[in-house]
Amino acid sequence: MIALMLGGLIMSSKITREVFPAFELDSISISVAYPGAGPEEVEQGIILAIEESIQGIEGIKEITSTANEGSGRVMAELRDDANPQKVTQDIQQQVDRISTFPEDAEDPVISISAFKRRVLRLNIYGNVAEATLRLAVENVRDQLLQHKGITQIDLRGARDYEIEIAISRNMLRKYNLSIDSIARSIANSSVEIPGGKLETTGGEILLRVKDRSEWAKDFAKIPIISSSEGTKIYLEDIATIRDGFEESTKFATYNNQASILLFVYRSGQETPIGVSDATREVMADIQDSLPADINWAITSDRSNIYKQRLQLLLKNAYVGLLLVLVLLGLFLEMRLAFWVTMGIPISFLGGLLFLPFFDVSINMISMFAFIISLGIVVDDAIIAGENIYEYRQRGLSYVDAAIEGAKDVAIPISFSILTNIIAFLPMAFVPGVMGKVWRVIPVVVIVVFLISWFEALFILPAHLAHSRENGKGTIAAYLYNFQQKFARLLLRFIHNVYGPVLTRILSVRYFVVIFLIALLVVTAAYVKSGRVRMILSPRVESDRAVVTATLPYGSPTSAMIRVRDKLIKGLNKVAKNNGGASLLEGTFALINSNVVEVNAYLTPPEMRPLSTGAFTKKWRRATGPIVGLTSIRFESDRGGPGGGASIAVELAHRDSQILDRAGLSLGEKLSEFSSVKDVNSGYSAGKIQYNYHVNAWGESLGLTSSEIGKQIRNGFQGAIALRQQRGNNEVTVRIRLPEEERSNKFAIENFLVRTPAATYVPITEVTTIEKSRAYTSISRKDGRRTTTVSANVDPIGDSQVITAALDATILPELATQYPGLTYSYSGRQADRKESIGSLAYGFLFALGAIYFLLAIPFRSYIQPIIVMIAIPFGMIGAVFGHILMDYHLSLMSMMGIVALSGVVVNDSLVLVDYANKQKRKGCHSFEAIQLAGVRRFRPVLLTTLTTFGGLAPMIFETSRQARFMIPMAISLGFGILFATIITLALVPCLYLIIDDCKHAFSGPQSS
Repeated sequence: MIALMLGGLIMSSKITREVFPAFELDSISISVAYPGAGPEEVEQGIILAIEESIQGIEGIKEITSTANEGSGRVMAELRDDANPQKVTQDIQQQVDRISTFPEDAEDPVISISAFKRRVLRLNIYGNVAEATLRLAVENVRDQLLQHKGITQIDLRGARDYEIEIAISRNMLRKYNLSIDSIARSIANSSVEIPGGKLETTGGEILLRVKDRSEWAKDFAKIPIISSSEGTKIYLEDIATIRDGFEESTKFATYNNQASILLFVYRSGQETPIGVSDATREVMADIQDSLPADINWAITSDRSNIYKQRLQLLLKNAYVGLLLVLVLLGLFLEMRLAFWVTMGIPISFLGGLLFLPFFDVSINMISMFAFIISLGIVVDDAIIAGENIYEYRQRGLSYVDAAIEGAKDVAIPISFSILTNIIAFLPMAFVPGVMGKVWRVIPVVVIVVFLISWFEALFILPAHLAHSRENGKGTIAAYLYNFQQKFARLLLRFIHNVYGPVLTRILSVRYFVVIFLIALLVVTAAYVKSGRVRMILSPRVESDRAVVTATLPYGSPTSAMIRVRDKLIKGLNKVAKNNGGASLLEGTFALINSNVVEVNAYLTPPEMRPLSTGAFTKKWRRATGPIVGLTSIRFESDRGGPGGGASIAVELAHRDSQILDRAGLSLGEKLSEFSSVKDVNSGYSAGKIQYNYHVNAWGESLGLTSSEIGKQIRNGFQGAIALRQQRGNNEVTVRIRLPEEERSNKFAIENFLVRTPAATYVPITEVTTIEKSRAYTSISRKDGRRTTTVSANVDPIGDSQVITAALDATILPELATQYPGLTYSYSGRQADRKESIGSLAYGFLFALGAIYFLLAIPFRSYIQPIIVMIAIPFGMIGAVFGHILMDYHLSLMSMMGIVALSGVVVNDSLVLVDYANKQKRKGCHSFEAIQLAGVRRFRPVLLTTLTTFGGLAPMIFETSRQARFMIPMAISLGFGILFATIITLALVPCLYLIIDDCKHAFSGPQSS
């Protein structure tokens, strides 16, 4: 005992602490940048080649691709049994063999998708020049990384550094130059090449060509033209050179001031609290050294979530432990109750000692697993302790009572532990991200159960064997006398009430069984009718409200700023009318391409007058309709369990136009439901596109499509002369036309093409031009184009009703309307279907394993059915518990029901085992099961009350932090309550009915 407790205490100070368990995602990403290319070009030149090359690799389950403007990404989802490292190597080899990538495409980047453990977001903001803000942010990052408690930081929301060289058409014609030739000159003139070393008698000399330019002023002095007379034309003579940032519609603000983010992560043995404290400590030290107009703010600090949930779980654990001790103290002697309760810290600390061997950390999920175990883990100790207590009351000595009592229940305790372990095992095999998160629960619970097994059969009897009588005239004696009165009261209830009631029940056993089966059928029908809704996970409110507004592609920056300002005006109005600073801490807004995202960071839940959900609803009303949007989504649960769109349907078709029409049709159908909001049909009109084709006149001048395409690209997108490192940052050197010559549609109409003869002709004369619209983004899955139609549902429980309508009529009609269209659920529905399907198979496996396991001690294939009959009836309690507590059934509820199957078996096992022993002593079946019910009433009641008592603080917890964990506790707690009634009534009835059937087939036998 001391070894387990000391070892656990020591290990608890060394074990990794984090908010969520760390895991690797079962997918590999292949990303390729193709600057300036449209989605269709990316699809043709990048995506199709990669898909074709990797589709036959062993271990890949599914391939999904996305072609965006300027980049393409292919995701290879792996099978559960695949080796990620080997598959990554195979993909790398296949991609390296591709020789058809476009010339301007960059090298592919292949990586295993990883889950980074972010702790907080640090906003550095102020009304200063972008370069000043960027320099301040980099200085902050460098000083943070110097702290020994911080090792990983990402910079977000900043534009990349770029040196732009703008040269006009007139200058190009004047000096007979092309942008491409200037780019080559710059690349050849800004170099740093090692030349090896020279061995001399005086020592070793290193050789190096070092003529590298880093800043705009350095590039300005690069000679572009050198005449035979020695005259030189420098870059500054023909071009405007500036140090700056890449052109993009991407910029962020915090409280209406320009902002750049630093994402601070934890790694290795770092803790969320330690990283957060270190960040605040460094920022306090360097605050005075920041420029006067630059401020900082920390948002989305997950260490606060960790602390809140740690305090919540510890509070529930302490209250649960106290309830278990009080309940045991009422039914058993206080000393016995104390040693039985000691099984909890012994098992928990022993679990902490061994958990690192299973790569389990201290996180929200593992702490919740300990709470689940709280009431269950003492069940075996209760059975052993109560049996030892019974032998003591018969007059045996402490040592003899401990030996006989432990031996008497060793077999049922052992098999009850094994059935508990089997019942929790299916959770370890749930696929996907949900499975990776929740697999921690069975690991923790199984380790704790195994230690409790050893504790119940060896440590507890050893303590009870060396107990002493209670002292006289002390508090202990008073408590002992009080407990004895309560124990006698319970015994009178057992013998005078339960015993006669059980006798009556057994006499009408067929009616009782039929009644309970009818109750089971009614409950199942009630759930099947949809009155009890099924969701993936309860929504947990975040400490921020988020609005994402999507505009048509190609929308001007002024339109996006207008949308951003209207959203911010709406949230400020809500904040002003509902507490101001006591509600709103800060506002972060990000404009990226055609998407506007606004985050409202709220004060802690105990401070703010509104919940995040209520704030979000008021924000929606205060903002009102916004004209010109493709879609808008208000969220109060961003990033939490149950987050994301309520409904997401993935449509697939080979014809993209049909796919777009089908998406719009489905979006319209979803909008007809009153509870559906924020519908996104997946369709957005792309940017206007000009397609050029070389005509006969152009061909006669020696022009080719490739040459014209390159000149257009260099003029408008720009030619990249080189990329080089400057300090910690990569800098791109880009040459193109000045902004005034490429900022309107007349610029392309007046564009002059340089011919091989060094003459210039208008592009309109050597090409024919077709006007169309480019795709905004192209998604593919297993070789077919896809689009996703998504929507939010409020209340979330209505999702089940809407998906039922989709399955019954809407989607089949859509497939008929658009032949060749296929559909499937993605997002929450896909996760729920996959997870529940896996749990169902695991549940069936667990039932089979429990059945054959129980057949061993019973030496019968019939009696295990009697014990297991309590399992479906435990589900009745779970369902009514959800109705009573106003919770929807969820994946967590299903996990609780699966785990319940092992817990409810324990009491039935002990009951039937005792009845069998009485039969072997010569009792008739009726008398044997009646004696078993009376004798085992106290331990059955005790195990039920302690299990429910251990879970009760979590079940009745009102904190939003516990909301996503409560359904599992409800299933276990209320399930075990109802299963107890079944154990004490239905199991005895079935025991006799089985005996009746034996007599009917084998003929009458004497008592």
